[in-house]
Amino acid sequence: MKTIKTRYSMIIAGVPLVFLAVFYFYPLIRIFNLSLISDGTWNLEGFGKLVSTPYYVRTLWFTTWQAAVSTVLTLIIALPGAYVFARYRFSGKNILQSFTAIPFVLPSVVVAAAFHALLGPRGILNTWLMNDFAFATPPIKLDHTIWFILMAHVFYNYTVVLRIVGSAWSRLQPSLTEAAHMLGASPWKTFRKITFPLLFPSISAASLLVFIFCFSSFGVILILGGPRYATIEVEIYRQAVHIFNLPMAAALSLIQICFTFVFMWVYTTLQRRASITLYPESRSATQKKPVGRRQKIIVWANILVMVIMLGSPLIALVIQSFRAPDGFSLVFYRAIFANRAQSIFYVPPVEAIAYSVGFAFAALVLSLIIGGCAATFIARGGKRITSILDPVFMLPLATSAVTLGFGYIIALDRPPLNLRTSMILIPLAHTLVAYPFVVRSILPALRSIPENLRESAAMLGASPFQAWMKVVMPIVRRSIVVGAVFAFTVSIGEFGATVFVARPQTPTMPLAIYRFLGQPGIMNYGQAMAMSTLLMLVTAAGFLFLERIRITSGGEF
Repeated sequence: MKTIKTRYSMIIAGVPLVFLAVFYFYPLIRIFNLSLISDGTWNLEGFGKLVSTPYYVRTLWFTTWQAAVSTVLTLIIALPGAYVFARYRFSGKNILQSFTAIPFVLPSVVVAAAFHALLGPRGILNTWLMNDFAFATPPIKLDHTIWFILMAHVFYNYTVVLRIVGSAWSRLQPSLTEAAHMLGASPWKTFRKITFPLLFPSISAASLLVFIFCFSSFGVILILGGPRYATIEVEIYRQAVHIFNLPMAAALSLIQICFTFVFMWVYTTLQRRASITLYPESRSATQKKPVGRRQKIIVWANILVMVIMLGSPLIALVIQSFRAPDGFSLVFYRAIFANRAQSIFYVPPVEAIAYSVGFAFAALVLSLIIGGCAATFIARGGKRITSILDPVFMLPLATSAVTLGFGYIIALDRPPLNLRTSMILIPLAHTLVAYPFVVRSILPALRSIPENLRESAAMLGASPFQAWMKVVMPIVRRSIVVGAVFAFTVSIGEFGATVFVARPQTPTMPLAIYRFLGQPGIMNYGQAMAMSTLLMLVTAAGFLFLERIRITSGGEF
């Protein structure tokens, strides 16, 4: 029996390990070789150019400082909201909290399109100002400016601070601050001496996570920044695709990997500290209804800021998708499903939707198989081996999708893995990005199953597969659905890796939106808005469905 169990464990661990070896470690090794080795000898010329060429120095510096500024702005705007959600109860709070998370789960191309719809040259605000105040040119000129980028990053990451810091804040015992007030401390001194030190690990963890997201920003910078601005991610894309300077792209990818791994290591350390609260309390004890004019102003002012800041770009996106030159109509949606003879695409836009859905379903199936095997092994394996393999299985989360996509085009171009022109490369890349979410969705449910249930099934003659289907599956079914929805929504909105591996004949919805935004003409712009709206509705519906069915405290996000 022990031999069978060991063999079964080796099989289920082997599935994700083989997948990682072929589609994660091998492409990364090829990046290392391309950046460090030339003609069989060590060559650090690419790294020398990174520090000696002013352009690359500016790229590294811009990547860092825009992430730092975005993080500071997000903290300034989101911390008051975190306080309100931590300390007050009000009608519609759960709905509002779910709404604040929608921007974070949106694909980056949709976020970029939403800001174009609101503040771009053809956006709602500029159109209104030009029509009502007779401006000859758009008065709001944010397109291809740093302000556009910073606003989008705050919009994208607001909920990260809101949820991480707000959750920690809600568990702090109110009697601490009440005691300080009784001893004569002012509200500011109480916050500085008591509240802030207790919240510091959570604030630090949230800040670093926002910094990581902004440091590795790709779609927002590429679309909203234009040719003037480039992060490391964008420069990898330009060097590989536009200039075809693969050694320099490899050197930049290696720098990106090193920075990201260091940041993720620091983040996980801070997260462990942030998870320890000295005085935990139930939320019913720490939250109260706003009473008095001052408290009501604080609550409703923050709600107003949230709704305007997070809702206006999304509302503008929907409005622009229906706003044709002759008034509101469905012309842009109908154009998506038409096969125009002189389309800028090799295939009709509707086929981009079909490809996205098909790739997403394929990635869903692969992610469930690989993520399910990984989660099963982690839940059942020995403590020592799982402590090693658990972070190994999560490594794709610490690697940018752009780097993974670049690794694919330089690694999977020769037999027996000559997949450069194969359609299967897209769902494989999406699976690598999506399956860690499946692992973290299923793992808590698997860990909650008592071992004696499996042992009883085995004593009654059930094989490991039968025990899994009859005992484990009914318990983890709901978590599997959560992981499946995660995988589907991650895949259908994936842009960073897809821009490398997708062929012109097989565009996805994010690629179609990117191409539409890059082409002149009202019809192209309108179709970008329409496709972005459809993609927004799919991802938002998926997330709201997750919020509804996920077991409270049953996940690891």
